[in-house]
Amino acid sequence: MIQIAVFSDVHGNLPALEAVLEDIERRGIQQKFCLGDLVDFAPWGNEVIEKIRDLNIPCLMGNHDERIAFDIPVVPLSKHSQEETDARFIAIDHSKKNITEENKKFLSELPFHLKLNYKIGKKHWNIQLVHSSLSSNDTYLYEAEHDEVFVNMLQESQCDIVVMGHTHLSFKKSFEHKKWAINCGSVGRSKEENRLASYLILTMNEEQILPEIVQIDYPLEQTVHGIEESGIPNYYASFLKNEKVSII
Repeated sequence: MIQIAVFSDVHGNLPALEAVLEDIERRGIQQKFCLGDLVDFAPWGNEVIEKIRDLNIPCLMGNHDERIAFDIPVVPLSKHSQEETDARFIAIDHSKKNITEENKKFLSELPFHLKLNYKIGKKHWNIQLVHSSLSSNDTYLYEAEHDEVFVNMLQESQCDIVVMGHTHLSFKKSFEHKKWAINCGSVGRSKEENRLASYLILTMNEEQILPEIVQIDYPLEQTVHGIEESGIPNYYASFLKNEKVSII
């Protein structure tokens, strides 16, 4: 049996990341992978990057990582309310000003995709890790997508399972012949009703892959206080407390 943990979308929320890493450690899982978006929306972007780097956790380049690494201009998104648009511009600008040059370089060198192959007995399991899709790190694929979208991803990557993040909403979808499409949710900015930190455990043996989405509590008030004491809009503190803000 082999177990790996996959998490995504930390978004500068160090208390949430530390809680997830402690839970993974408690379970005795040695192999960890991150699908990206280490920065923006909470004040510990540098600390999050440095922890991922210092622990040698393989990490993909999320769309927010790419924007900060290469100083890509922020453009309004039609799906956002004016309130969120205004807050988003300020929060991303905060990252651009505060992420160190060394950490921006680290973000700039992250891979776009990662494909894993595990051999257990006579069986090879192929696992495709992406931030959002095979062709983009900024595509929103939700559970309600037609099965064909995920089946095509599995076929194109020639894998048994594809794991993604980006939307901050976890799901598991199974298909014929033991194939899976999974969103591991978000560590630091969950859009789920409970706002808990979310990650994925994959348990593999020679016969099957068993996916489990784990959701855990973390010191939310510490993160809220950190946001309120920073130059990041309080919009993101209210969001984590699940107060009424406009989100999509």
